[in-house]
Amino acid sequence: MKISIEPAGGRNLFTGYGEGFVEVNGTTHRTNVAVSADGVDPGWSEGPLESLTESHMARLAQARPEIVLLGSGAAFRFPPPAVLAPLYRAGIGVEVMDTRAACRTYNILLGEGRRVVAALIVE
Repeated sequence: MKISIEPAGGRNLFTGYGEGFVEVNGTTHRTNVAVSADGVDPGWSEGPLESLTESHMARLAQARPEIVLLGSGAAFRFPPPAVLAPLYRAGIGVEVMDTRAACRTYNILLGEGRRVVAALIVE
């Protein structure tokens, strides 16, 4: 699906998504990717949701977002609470949803001026 959006003034926005990919500012990513207003990290994790560790979340916390949107892949799945602990300890909000919903929600929150990171499992 393509997303039609207003220009973001240099910020990273999702411009499309589908089975096995997400698009950030027109660039296709077929592996897990973390996206913030000013950064794209295609190496933040590898593998399925079950392979996430606390160190992956600590890496996301370094960006100091208000909220992390964890896209769990094609279907909604929740990781073990211990995996999310670094975000909770840092006072960062966490929302878990399927990856497509995370893309849409990220664009909305970014448009509201929120400091948000979308950490996506792409499958």
